[in-house]
Amino acid sequence: MHDSRDIRTAFEIPKIEKLYGGSFTGGHSVRLLWKNGELFKTIFDSIAGAERFVCLEFYIFRNDETGIELAELLKKKAAEGVRVFILYDHFGSFGTPRKFWAELKLAGINVRASYPFKWTAPLHYARRDHKKLILIDGEKVFTGGLNIANEYRGYYFKRHKEAWRDTGILLEGPIAMTLLSEFEKSWLLWGGKPIIEQQSRSQKSKIQDAETTPFPPLLRGNKRGLFRLLTLNSGALPVLPIFASSSRGRRKLRRLLYYSINHARKSIFLTTAYFTPGRRMIDMLSEAVKRGAIVRLLLPLKSDVLAADYAGRASFTELLKAGVQIYTYKGRILHAKTAVFDGCWNIIGSANLDFQSLRRNDEGNVGILDKNLGQKMMDVFEEDIINSEKIELAQWIRRGFCEKIKERFFVLFRRRL
Repeated sequence: MHDSRDIRTAFEIPKIEKLYGGSFTGGHSVRLLWKNGELFKTIFDSIAGAERFVCLEFYIFRNDETGIELAELLKKKAAEGVRVFILYDHFGSFGTPRKFWAELKLAGINVRASYPFKWTAPLHYARRDHKKLILIDGEKVFTGGLNIANEYRGYYFKRHKEAWRDTGILLEGPIAMTLLSEFEKSWLLWGGKPIIEQQSRSQKSKIQDAETTPFPPLLRGNKRGLFRLLTLNSGALPVLPIFASSSRGRRKLRRLLYYSINHARKSIFLTTAYFTPGRRMIDMLSEAVKRGAIVRLLLPLKSDVLAADYAGRASFTELLKAGVQIYTYKGRILHAKTAVFDGCWNIIGSANLDFQSLRRNDEGNVGILDKNLGQKMMDVFEEDIINSEKIELAQWIRRGFCEKIKERFFVLFRRRL
């Protein structure tokens, strides 16, 4: 058992910033979203209140009831003069017809696809833009694990059922402008026109027509002033953007994750939809238990990708022997991606604990250093455990021979899942 002083020295803003190579911003209000119906109601209500612009970046954007309802809302906002930008992953949204996107464009909405298939470079199609991001008016930002589709909302063939278990977060404060810059990098990469207008010094002093830019005069050429304003009028919650859209970004993400596991002294609570750990992660989680930390993994009982399920289970015996606690969620499919270290350092976003997320995908997460949020996230974890089954080592080693064969087979393809 370690006292609070040990925990504070393990996770401090200067140490995390130095390791990650990025800066926290303060002055944020945070709303954790995880209950059925709460996620999409918050998203729809926030977009309905947009006055200047809305940017959306999603892996999956389907033309089912949920996607159509959101599309109609975005068309309505575009008709009101709100600028709307949608960036969708070509593979993740493969089943969404061209007609759907064409109708959005006709309504004045800017639409681009990330990682489109090219015959000249077919292997690049293995890459994914897995981010889930909504930016509203440079003031609000949403990120998390869900996509725009019925299963994430609990809506099936005009009937409401239990939604997939997911977690999102709504932030208000200067992080919205930081992430707008991240969105624009991806937007420009895939052929979109500049969102943030580059203005000369003389232009910055002029008040231009609001229709020429999504930002009000306060934001143009005065981002630092905006940050100070929001910091003074908001809380002091520090937020670190953890966005990985390049090999360098993914290395930084892995470095931060490994640092967090290696420096947690009291507890590690990990929730992930896809868990296919490599040798290094297995060893780190085992070492965390040896130094006295409580390590808990919350995983799906049944996944939408069974091959990944079996590949992950191949590590269970070793982890259980090391003292790692593993729980499988018995409700509808668990799709959340969250981590809480020592009850104070929280990471929420789109990245899973698998090879695809940590080595190939473009991912979007935020890190928040706050004990109150950490306690809330641990409370959510405990509530999920009530609806989960704990895997016991004695029972696990007696599982069927066929199950063991599937695990050994699919773990061979861990880097392809």
